[in-house]
Amino acid sequence: MTALGFLYPGHSAEDDYPRIEQLLGSDIRLDLVHTDIGTDAHRVDALLEMGSAERLAAGVERLRMAGAESVVWACTSGSFVYGWEGAHDQVRALARAAGMPASSTSFAFVHAARELGLRRVAVGATYPDDVAGLFAEFLRAGGLEVTGVKDAGVVTAAEVGAWGEAEVFALARDADTADADAVLLPDTALHTAAHLPALEKDLGKPVLTANQVTVWEGLRLADRRVNAPSLGALFTKEPIVQV
Repeated sequence: MTALGFLYPGHSAEDDYPRIEQLLGSDIRLDLVHTDIGTDAHRVDALLEMGSAERLAAGVERLRMAGAESVVWACTSGSFVYGWEGAHDQVRALARAAGMPASSTSFAFVHAARELGLRRVAVGATYPDDVAGLFAEFLRAGGLEVTGVKDAGVVTAAEVGAWGEAEVFALARDADTADADAVLLPDTALHTAAHLPALEKDLGKPVLTANQVTVWEGLRLADRRVNAPSLGALFTKEPIVQV
């Protein structure tokens, strides 16, 4: 049994995780601890507070007790808002507090893109435009070309969590560009686990979503690989050897 730990802010789309656990169809357990969200707002000051070392450290003891082998801060905006170097500092502090390998959803997107050999990506963000722009900057710092950013201007995770299939597909379609190798949907408050194969079929290219890449990152840290076609191309492709 491989146990993976996740620190998830508040309550929005956490039910993606038991769904993903079931779809993995293997000896994988996903343990989720909810962190204090503070102010529910896709606003820079609120996001910096949400991702503070104190808030993240408060949840790690329960993951240690559960036997987690790795921990991922399951929040995109609460990690990339720190910038490339600041986000590295964030996960280093989390690793020290947890006593295990650590990462965040923002880095999961970059690592997943590299895994699939992607170079150009389009972004469909639920966030306001300024926050969406920070994610694009983070991706560029990670070596990716961003072909376009579509922001939905949603301020709260609670509103995003209420989105259904129609809204998810509309965001992905609006974000897609002809020259993009993939479309990225970077919000762990967005329910996407049930839609991955259909999204990729609709767009004709890989789609990377926040909760999907977060779980993949936890597996990567634990040195596990699982073939799960119902979780999209990321869980079916062989890794690309970077040269």
